[in-house]
Amino acid sequence: MAVSIHHISARNTELLARVAPDVFDEPIQYDRLSAYVADARHALFVAMEDGVVVGHIRGNVHLQPDRASDLYIDNLGTASSHQRRGIAASMMQAILGWGESQGCTFAWVATETDNDGAIGFYGAQEFSQSTIAMFELEMD
Repeated sequence: MAVSIHHISARNTELLARVAPDVFDEPIQYDRLSAYVADARHALFVAMEDGVVVGHIRGNVHLQPDRASDLYIDNLGTASSHQRRGIAASMMQAILGWGESQGCTFAWVATETDNDGAIGFYGAQEFSQSTIAMFELEMD
C-alpha cells in the first residue's frame, strides 16, 4: 500500500488514533498535542499506511531578532518495520517545504553522536555535520 504524508492540525488529530510501535518516543498526550497544533510556529507531519501512522517528523520556527528564522527539526521517527523505504526522506521534504513557507532560511537538527542511522540519514539529506556541545537540565 502507498504511504501518504499528512500535516497534522486541530482538524485532523484523529489520524493519530493508530500509531505503529517505534514512531514516537512516548505515548501521545492529547492535551499536549492540542496545544502543539494550536501554535502556528509548530508543525507535525505524519506518514500513514493503511490507516496507521508509520512515521512522524516535527519542528518549529525558531525566531531570530537579527536574521531570518530557523527551522528546528525537533524529532523524527519511523517504525522499524518501515525504515529504508524513503518515508523519512518524504517527511523531511514536507517539513522543509513548510519551513520555507514560514520564511525560514536555515534548518537544523541534532542527534546523539552514537546514532549512526540518524547521522547517515541527515548526511544523505545534505545536512552538514557540525560540532557543538549540548547541555541538558531536567526541570522537574
